[in-house]
Amino acid sequence: MTRNIGVTGRLGAAVAVVALLGLTIPDYPVFAQTAEDLGLSMGLPDQQAAPPVAEVPQGFTVQSLAISGNQLVDGATITAFLALPKGEVSQGQLNDAWQRIFASGLFRSVQLVPQGSTLRVDVIENPMIGEVDFQGNKLVKDEEILTVVKLAGRRILSVAQAEADAAAITDLYQSKGRTAARVTPKVIRRSGNVVDLVFEIVEGDVNEIAEISFVGNQAFSDYRLRQILNTKQAGILRRLIQRDTYNEDRLELDKQLLADFYLSRGYMDFRILDASASYARERDRTFLSFTIQEGQAFKIGAVTVTSEIEGLAAADFDRARKPRGGTAYSPNTVQNTVEAMETIALQNGLNFVTVDPRITRNDAAGTVDVNFVLIKGERAFVERIDIEGNTTTLDQVIRRQFRTVEGDPLNRRDIAQAAERIRALGFFSGVAVTQQPGRAPDTAVVKVEVAEEPTGSLTLGAAYGRSSGFGLNVGFAERNFLGRGQGLTINIQSGADNVDSRIDFTEPALLGRDLSLGLSASYNTTEHATNANYDTAIASFSPSLTFPIASTTRLRLNYRIANETIDNIDGASSILKAEEGGRWASSLGYSLIWDTRGTGLNPKGGTLVQFGQDFTGIGGDGQSITTNLRALTETKVFNDDVTLRATFEGGVVSSLGDTGSRVIDRFSGSGKIRGFEVRGLGPVQSGEALGGNLFAVAKLDSEFPLGLPEEYGITGGAFVDVGSVWGLDDTGGGTVDDSFKLRSVLGLSLLWDTPIGPLRFDFTKALKKEDSDKEQNFDFSITTKF
Repeated sequence: MTRNIGVTGRLGAAVAVVALLGLTIPDYPVFAQTAEDLGLSMGLPDQQAAPPVAEVPQGFTVQSLAISGNQLVDGATITAFLALPKGEVSQGQLNDAWQRIFASGLFRSVQLVPQGSTLRVDVIENPMIGEVDFQGNKLVKDEEILTVVKLAGRRILSVAQAEADAAAITDLYQSKGRTAARVTPKVIRRSGNVVDLVFEIVEGDVNEIAEISFVGNQAFSDYRLRQILNTKQAGILRRLIQRDTYNEDRLELDKQLLADFYLSRGYMDFRILDASASYARERDRTFLSFTIQEGQAFKIGAVTVTSEIEGLAAADFDRARKPRGGTAYSPNTVQNTVEAMETIALQNGLNFVTVDPRITRNDAAGTVDVNFVLIKGERAFVERIDIEGNTTTLDQVIRRQFRTVEGDPLNRRDIAQAAERIRALGFFSGVAVTQQPGRAPDTAVVKVEVAEEPTGSLTLGAAYGRSSGFGLNVGFAERNFLGRGQGLTINIQSGADNVDSRIDFTEPALLGRDLSLGLSASYNTTEHATNANYDTAIASFSPSLTFPIASTTRLRLNYRIANETIDNIDGASSILKAEEGGRWASSLGYSLIWDTRGTGLNPKGGTLVQFGQDFTGIGGDGQSITTNLRALTETKVFNDDVTLRATFEGGVVSSLGDTGSRVIDRFSGSGKIRGFEVRGLGPVQSGEALGGNLFAVAKLDSEFPLGLPEEYGITGGAFVDVGSVWGLDDTGGGTVDDSFKLRSVLGLSLLWDTPIGPLRFDFTKALKKEDSDKEQNFDFSITTKF
């Protein structure tokens, strides 16, 4: 089997090197199939014209060696290659010795000549490499190429290794999508049996994915299926990213993504009949084709729970979240129910109970009945847990993902859940958790093998918004700080009129429990920000604790202490002037989060509900209660081509005692109701936006294709925002109208996913607004990190 180096095979590459040097190839038959065996004559007369091993006289015994011609390789090394036995030596043994020494690649000529009791070993060495150089490489630096080649200066030149290095360089270029790359090794002769080795590189063009096509799809369009794949067609600006190049490993991932997509939507019989790639003649374009068989779509029919364990009632497991009848059948949904029921068993001390989902298909009705059967599992205990492969991450970070310790009953579900938790850490590129027999028949060893991946990142970012202007962002993040599983983030962001700096530290397993400790410190300043004739400076510190109270629900408790300053007020607002100065704020708060997104319960979407309150007045200069509510749900319709999203947000600042809220405490509507400038709606005094103690907004969003090729990354959107900001503690003696006044906005969006970041163009029209509001009919934003 040959391996290509550009357009030249292994043997062809070696012949090309030899021919290029004007050398001759030995005509003896032994070792004539590989590049190593071709040798290098360096333009000298053919030194191997004579037989490599002279005829051995009968009864020849080697008593001494006479080695000549070696300058770079010492005699002991040659003797070791010969490895001749003591005593009488046969013709076959000398042939084998010659093959060993010549196969070393150190010599271009080797002759073994018996003379009396002495074996004469005449060698001509391959030249030594002076320098290794790369020519023609522009996209790949020398430093990166050096990581894949083995030949280097001060080493003996080997033709076989030279062409192997050329193949490695070609593979490096192919991994970057340049399948047309060609690499040719050449040598430049110098004095003293020394040569320079040069790899001439023709990089070629990027092999782009010119087209991704599907055959056999009826339920979903090509456009929708292309969105599923990790590989993308080459569209405008796609040359700047690597997803548009063909990679055989990524093809396997694409096949799995395609199968998961169909199976999660009820297509139980989905099959990929063929997935193939074909090249253009110039090898600069690839055409990727998937031939699929969708099969019939099934929905959930009857869902029941039964028990085959005496004394165990199935009704005890009815509280587990089960798939609803009439929804699309999904293995993920069934598996989630199995996990929930086996978790209930664990909570009740039933360590050897497993759940067997039994499926009954009704092809005529297109339904699947699911019976979750409680059965007895294998009775075994954990002997020990072995962890391998972690060089940075401490054992305890992995071990604490298990709810099981040595000596506990072995539960298959608990082990599987631990494996998923280890993968969810995001520290490892590969995780394998297996069970092996222990020393006793009823024990097992749980073996964890991990492959670590980088967890730190340094970010430079840029952003632009029509209202906020140009901004820069510098950040450092480490998700596995000191190998302890801790998170550390440092971020500094500056805009046209603001600077935000923040440090966050997270300990995800305080005291070894599922209890997350967070520490945050920030310092934010603004200088006459948009629509504000005053400056602000806020320095704060906030610790928090977060823990689960259900499978999809978490509770966060937090404390915050901050120094908040308003100064340099230039406007005529008496309310703002009264709020000028510094104030200490000390508050306790909580946030309850229910999130079904990413749980697999609904592959088309999910729901998020977040409710929180902060109680200010635990010390400090003010007393208030700030309440926030956010609810979001989304789904996909029209064969998943269109995304629909509904969001409701609301908040209340309730002042207590004699101290009222200030503008930095109140809601401004910025980022909540689109179609208005920053601080462009709500109560106003003397042209100054005051914000409000209350806000509420309902948003309806849709995102849909525009009929353009998916590889362009351009989609459309439409939205409606309805809401308001209102309510003040001080209305300036009744001169400010702080009543509820509804605003409504209709908008269209153009979304463009570009290599430099997502672009968003919003075109809005206020259907209902107030005279004092500042409308913004167009907004443009871009965010990127590099």
